[in-house]
Amino acid sequence: MGIRLDLLHRVTDEELRELSERNPGYQFERTADGRLIVTPTGLESGRRSGEVFGQLREWNRRTRLGVVFDSSTGFRLPDGSLFSPDASWVSRERWERLSPEEREGFVPFCPDVVFEVRSASQGVGELREKMGVYVANGARLGVLIDPYGRVVEVYRPGGRVERYEGVEVVSLDPELPGFVLELGSIFA
Repeated sequence: MGIRLDLLHRVTDEELRELSERNPGYQFERTADGRLIVTPTGLESGRRSGEVFGQLREWNRRTRLGVVFDSSTGFRLPDGSLFSPDASWVSRERWERLSPEEREGFVPFCPDVVFEVRSASQGVGELREKMGVYVANGARLGVLIDPYGRVVEVYRPGGRVERYEGVEVVSLDPELPGFVLELGSIFA
């Protein structure tokens, strides 16, 4: 489980950035109510997230439909949360509307598509809660990958959750046209 800290004051974007720089190997996020979430990233978790990012990046390289981000990218959601999905994607149209200054900081919106890969330090419940936050803040698609249970859950607006168990691939149409998440290398 990620460590949730109730601090004396709400952590600012700059403080969050500085904490990340001073403490490599930890992911820092902020909930809408100002709590700080600290999640250590181990080797296996980093490898799995890298596999997801790599597949998304290759798909985007072929389609050129948007921009792909890794787990070090922070998004300031409309509710005030500041989250860093393991991998994410923003449509080209939304990306091009950002100013050069906005592209340098924590972008003030939710990605169109987010991926979270469960690590040994996280519970499925907290990741499901996070998926709900992403969708409530504008994500068109959320993908929760649980390598320990070998399960993928796909979240879309409207509360519909698709659960995939015992499969090798998961299609993420129509939000990511033609993208098929291959699970072999992630679950290996």
